[in-house]
Amino acid sequence: MGRRAADSPWLQRVEDAFVSLPERYLGGEGREATVEIRLSDLGRSWEVELRDHRCRVRTSPRGRADVVVGTDAATWLELREGRLSGLDAFRARRLWARGDLDTAVGFEGMFRLPDDRLPLLRVHEVRVEGARISCLTAGRGERHAILIHGLGGAKSSFFETVSALATDHTVHAIDLPGFGSSSKPLATYDPDFFANHVLRLMDALAIDRADLVGNSLGGRVALEVGLVAPTRVRSLALLAPSMAFRRGRELAPLVRVLRPELGALPSIMRRRLVHGQFWRMFARPDRVDPAVGEIAADEFLRTHRSRAARVAFYAAARQIYLEAPHGSDGFWPRLEGLRPPALFVWGEEDRLVPAAFGRHVATALPAARQIVLEECGHVPQVELPERTHGLLRDFIRSVAAPAAPRLESAA
Repeated sequence: MGRRAADSPWLQRVEDAFVSLPERYLGGEGREATVEIRLSDLGRSWEVELRDHRCRVRTSPRGRADVVVGTDAATWLELREGRLSGLDAFRARRLWARGDLDTAVGFEGMFRLPDDRLPLLRVHEVRVEGARISCLTAGRGERHAILIHGLGGAKSSFFETVSALATDHTVHAIDLPGFGSSSKPLATYDPDFFANHVLRLMDALAIDRADLVGNSLGGRVALEVGLVAPTRVRSLALLAPSMAFRRGRELAPLVRVLRPELGALPSIMRRRLVHGQFWRMFARPDRVDPAVGEIAADEFLRTHRSRAARVAFYAAARQIYLEAPHGSDGFWPRLEGLRPPALFVWGEEDRLVPAAFGRHVATALPAARQIVLEECGHVPQVELPERTHGLLRDFIRSVAAPAAPRLESAA
């Protein structure tokens, strides 16, 4: 135990921060969770029980927590005093979590800060026609950014991006319907379905225009929003966006016959398989904190215990493969009509969406800016966060005066 941790006034501040939680609790209809907070430098844990509009703190955890959050006393006090966001603490590896990730990340947003200030972030549900959309909101900028994850992912893939953009924006990282903590209705799960729900979310949050950032499937969804409602989109930042296959469509007749409802059958997914698929998305997995892989696997397996989640996953994957590339309603002819300014970021070693798609984008959208990140895979915001977030900030700030189109290679 460090000298400061052992100091009685210091320990009293920590204990006071726990004792004050019930009176600062913001409540939440239907909420029911138990969170264990472990402060490693003190060698102590506290249990926080959350029930609707009641919060109870115990100094002796019973070992039945839905979530375990680990940090140190100094970080805990900074979080409780509003001097640090949990996402910033996570990005700096000053905090770790196991269990229900939404509850872990949203914990700080459940309590008012000193001087009756609102928390720095919150995880909340946005009810729209036909769905409940889970949303992480942070920042207080006048300009809004909406972050949209990839197939099989969730808003957790954008945690560091939220932190990077929240200084200038009010940022909303969402779980698409069918994924993460959002509701999972029976639906087509095609780009039009997702785009309509993003627009409904914007309406519900009174967002007139937004900068959209999407990875993989999320990039395709962002493009669809830009195509069907260009006046609602200030800019599009597309990170390895999934796009209609121009070749390799030989299996399309078979895929049309296979129904996504087969996903309702008992899942045979194993943790080892999920881990393997996760790490294959990166060109150099050694760049990525192993804890991120553990969190991603936990989140995916937890979500896919639900039959509805498995059906949604297969339905969305099926639509990606079956999307028509050509014809009057085909993806590539439609792409030529995209109006909002767009940035495409490709991974040089992306096995899922090859950077070669950039050639076709250059033909369809000669004014779009394109960047190829060397030694990068399919999730650039996770594998090369500093480089990717720098590109996003520079692009969003330059939208008023876009640079000349070019295809670049960037380390």
